[in-house]
Amino acid sequence: MAPLLAGARSIAGWYAGTSIDAQDALAFSQLAGVRSINEFLPLERAAEGYSRMMSGKVRFRAVLTMARS
Repeated sequence: MAPLLAGARSIAGWYAGTSIDAQDALAFSQLAGVRSINEFLPLERAAEGYSRMMSGKVRFRAVLTMARS
């Protein structure tokens, strides 16, 4: 805790509810037909995906995929 205070750093976050709230939200999205829009990248391009995310170039949601064997 001392390095946090001495370094004039801050921690930001946001309370997003309980696990029951998350279950309710998922149940509602399923009933209402809400679907996310995703940009898929193979795991081999994770560094590129991270760079795109950090620069704000990823639209909607970035998802890494792994080949199934």
